[in-house]
Amino acid sequence: MKLKDKVITVTGAASGIGRAIAETAAREGAKVVVADLNEAGGQETVDAITQAGGEAAFIQIDVSKEEDAQRLVDFAVETFGRLDGAANNAGVALAQVELAETDTALWQKTLDINTTGMFFMLRAQMKYMKENGGGTIVNTASMASIKAVKGVTSYAASKWAVVGLTKQAAIEGVDHGIRVNAVAPGVIRTAIFKDTPPDVMKQFEDMQPGGRLGDPKEMGEIFAFLLSDEASYVNGALLPGDMGASAF
Repeated sequence: MKLKDKVITVTGAASGIGRAIAETAAREGAKVVVADLNEAGGQETVDAITQAGGEAAFIQIDVSKEEDAQRLVDFAVETFGRLDGAANNAGVALAQVELAETDTALWQKTLDINTTGMFFMLRAQMKYMKENGGGTIVNTASMASIKAVKGVTSYAASKWAVVGLTKQAAIEGVDHGIRVNAVAPGVIRTAIFKDTPPDVMKQFEDMQPGGRLGDPKEMGEIFAFLLSDEASYVNGALLPGDMGASAF
């Protein structure tokens, strides 16, 4: 159990990749703080973890609110005694349009959540970890933060910024026992595709290397590795989880 007795927070954990990260961390022995704006989904994640014999607690937060980052850290410490690691996964992929058609409201909302929210989380987590012996942080970036993709201007910009924040945090945290890395998921089979017609899904799958979409559980395994001591010499890295889609 690579995360035995670690206390890990996971944002965006009500569904999809976030839920998979939380469940995998719990399976690997972590006490998990499930954080999300979606209370019902977050509680479902907690229930799934506890029914499988793990430990978890839910807190409702909005990552775009500055004070909620500190609330999350405080909740972890109050509930489980400390904070050892964090998976900063919450984010949005709103209407995707080309740069010339991107309106200011779309741009701002995307960056408020994906970039400024990430900054809020990192700042609160690193402050605690610097004062308490270190820790590990893994951020969710995107394949769109490795290669250009047409029509995803605001999303791509926000995720490129996540990579920059990751590297900055990594170099500033290393002398304090803090490792910070990021994962760049490709096209993952989540609830976003629940109403997609089968023929359209087949087109998506055929476009991917290997002919299939990723599974959230595969992302959970990557996060668990990076959060664990098995990745003790990995810092400031961006690890693609896209079956090679960003390689060409």
